[in-house]
Amino acid sequence: MRAATRERMISVRMISITALVLVISIGFLAPKAAAQADKYPKMAPVDQYLMERNAEILLARSAAPDSISSDATVLILGRQGYETAVRGKNGFVCMVERSWMEAFDAPEFWNPKVRGAECLNRQAAQSILPIADLRTRLVLAGHSKAEIVSALKAAFADKQLPNLENGNMVFMTSKSAYLYDAGDHNGPHLMFFNGKTRNRGQAFDSAILNQ
Repeated sequence: MRAATRERMISVRMISITALVLVISIGFLAPKAAAQADKYPKMAPVDQYLMERNAEILLARSAAPDSISSDATVLILGRQGYETAVRGKNGFVCMVERSWMEAFDAPEFWNPKVRGAECLNRQAAQSILPIADLRTRLVLAGHSKAEIVSALKAAFADKQLPNLENGNMVFMTSKSAYLYDAGDHNGPHLMFFNGKTRNRGQAFDSAILNQ
């Protein structure tokens, strides 16, 4: 894969991942979304998204250096949502995200092959993890994309979900992750982003606002 293409895909991936806090302006019902080729039109059977427990722990920890991930909390995906497999002590949380953390109009939103290993620092775990957890539980409960967006918007409005904190950092440096179908399927990187707030009290990610 060309370097320029890889950089573009990683950039899109970073925006897609952090866009989960931008639920108010997702716009997945826009006409352009309907025009996209949908390679995965619907959710696959849940079993296709699950992993063997120890394999998922190892993949999650591979997202960051051993000096960080060895003492991190590790989450694994169960049939109803993420569960704590290992309790850590350094504030980091490692997990393997699935395809539904993409933008809602992404062609690979339901791709059961996606395994995005990541380790979140303390701020990211406090800001992003509750949103990812709710989004995942809604998906596994069988809700539609429209219902998930509505639930996320309501949760933000009711302050059941946190605003994005400053100082967020996420390691996604695993050599074994599967982020997309194209090329070698991976693009190890780090993500740094800070919280910003617009009027109406909506939480926005500065990585998107600065594009």
